[in-house]
Amino acid sequence: MNLLKKSIAEMIGTFTLVFISCGVAAATGGSLVATSLAFGLSLIAMAYSIGRISGCHINPAVSIGVFVKDKLCKTPKDQAFSLKEMVCYMGSQILGGFIGAVAIFGIAKAGDIKLLGDASNYALGSGAAASSYPGTGAIISALAIELVLTFIFVYLILNVTSADFAAPKMAGLLIGLTLTVVHLLGINFTGTSVNPARSLATALAAAIFNGTTNALSQVWIFFVGPLLGGVLAAVVYFVLNYKKNVVENTEKLDNSAVSSNK
Repeated sequence: MNLLKKSIAEMIGTFTLVFISCGVAAATGGSLVATSLAFGLSLIAMAYSIGRISGCHINPAVSIGVFVKDKLCKTPKDQAFSLKEMVCYMGSQILGGFIGAVAIFGIAKAGDIKLLGDASNYALGSGAAASSYPGTGAIISALAIELVLTFIFVYLILNVTSADFAAPKMAGLLIGLTLTVVHLLGINFTGTSVNPARSLATALAAAIFNGTTNALSQVWIFFVGPLLGGVLAAVVYFVLNYKKNVVENTEKLDNSAVSSNK
């Protein structure tokens, strides 16, 4: 598939995720259940829409996880996710997310629609660490929760999108449901990011429309935590899954060779 088409698909997917999900968060004042379902359901919709075009990463943490996984597993060059693809995907995700955040915030402003809650914080899902729990401990806690939740999310993605997954048609549903659960836990800790593109987009939108830079000053947390979580997921996948598959495939080949010699 043409890289330009893949990049456009990633931009559309991230735009949709941010516009719908962060819009729901803004409209409901960060409702735990509504916001979590919005993220999960919008991801499911995109997975079955653009998944066959770009794989529906719509998240830099997912893209870096796929890239590292392919490198560690020595995926054939014609099938591997390349560095060039990763850079293009990430750029498209950031752009799509930014357009989505500006669109939902701009529409609300133009229509004089009051968004519930603090738009620089939970209402647009841009994340809040030190603002809610001041001090170094809060930053460490935010990094930890973002890393762990992203690890769980990306590790699930790497498993259900692997060639040997038993029910590939269920992958999009499982990924969306996992994102829902991740938000159910993470929202009261950090507003839940697990997606650097989304956090940067909403932090910039809050700065542009509200003049509030609190979320923007903390956005580095929502890059470091999720990106490290994505890399860790790829490493664990390599250790647990890839080596296991190699052993199983080798055993199958040996058994086939023995059978053919009989």
